[in-house]
Amino acid sequence: MRFMMLVKANPDSEAGVMPDEGLLGEMGRYNEEMARAGVLLAGEGLHPTSRGARVRFSGDRRTVAHGPFPAARELVAGFWLIQVKSREEAVEWARRCPNPTPGSEGEIEIRQVFSADDFGPALTPVLREAEDRLRARTGRP
Repeated sequence: MRFMMLVKANPDSEAGVMPDEGLLGEMGRYNEEMARAGVLLAGEGLHPTSRGARVRFSGDRRTVAHGPFPAARELVAGFWLIQVKSREEAVEWARRCPNPTPGSEGEIEIRQVFSADDFGPALTPVLREAEDRLRARTGRP
């Protein structure tokens, strides 16, 4: 099972304040622990929304909105993609994480990533074949 752990933004991350050396070291050790355990697939911090954009869909129309975006607590500042056996294991990995927003309240949201099996037996072989073609084309696992 794959899970995405989403680090919620705060006013500092939205202002572009970089983590201090201590937090970077703690996060590096945490990432190394997940890598050694074989659960880490990817993980990155994100630039603030002032450097981002959103594309909104309404029927056939597309509207582009450039950041910054309001409601920092609902925004994402970083993520990890992990592969574990259960949601409970994903929660345990999130609990081990250093506070990503030291000095303030932080939050990590955990969401399971869909797999081909989630779409039922009729579509599973078709979706797996499509995923395999994409992975072969991109060189990603």
